[in-house]
Amino acid sequence: MNTEEFLDYDDLGDALREGRALRPARGYRFLLAQGDLNFQSCLVSDPVPLGRQLLEAGGLDLRDGYSLFAILPSGDFEDVRLNEPFDLRERGAERFVAFLTDRDFKLTLKDDELRWGKPIISGTVLYGLAKPGEGEAVFLEVAGGEDRLIEHGELIDLAQPGIERFITARLTFEIIVNSRPRTVNARTVTFEQIVQLAFPSQHEPNVVFSMTYRHAASMPHAGELGTGGTVDVKKKGTVFNVTRTVQS
Repeated sequence: MNTEEFLDYDDLGDALREGRALRPARGYRFLLAQGDLNFQSCLVSDPVPLGRQLLEAGGLDLRDGYSLFAILPSGDFEDVRLNEPFDLRERGAERFVAFLTDRDFKLTLKDDELRWGKPIISGTVLYGLAKPGEGEAVFLEVAGGEDRLIEHGELIDLAQPGIERFITARLTFEIIVNSRPRTVNARTVTFEQIVQLAFPSQHEPNVVFSMTYRHAASMPHAGELGTGGTVDVKKKGTVFNVTRTVQS
């Protein structure tokens, strides 16, 4: 006799974030969007559904001619064939996008005009197409404003107004160290790097530094940083305060 208890449902996103396998359940919850980034929760009863079953779970009519893609943790898109099984237990995908393939989307990347067959493109794909140089990143060009840094795992809706021109540029982050503006060329900074910005000289062995930060990009957004520690900074405005103590 099988005494294994089944959950009402298990959530793919929870399983991915917790680094565990899907649990036995009567349903499996995933996220589905229709041609945009407005994801809705849906349930399927089989952990290895056909692609068409994923569409049907979202209430979409197969006769409308939808294509379905899984968004992998890397940001890449994987084609989900409607009449073939897709193993939710092994593929690491929580989000799926269905769209009608009746139009192309134009964008400009490094002054080259491209046509993209989906209304959504990932940062991973943009970086792969742009091939930025050392210390460079991909940005969305904002007319009359500050260009926006594109993250590798980000998803961009090409159907939105103004989402059309992407460039590569030097990656810089403007931070404040002991009330002075400083520039770094990487999102992640180290304790030792900030100490050198605060006190740019050689230090005697009896000198000890302590550091606090706020308005960081990483969690927590504020706190203390110690030797060997790192923190992710925002494009502009992360603040560090470094104090120097001489021990006798």
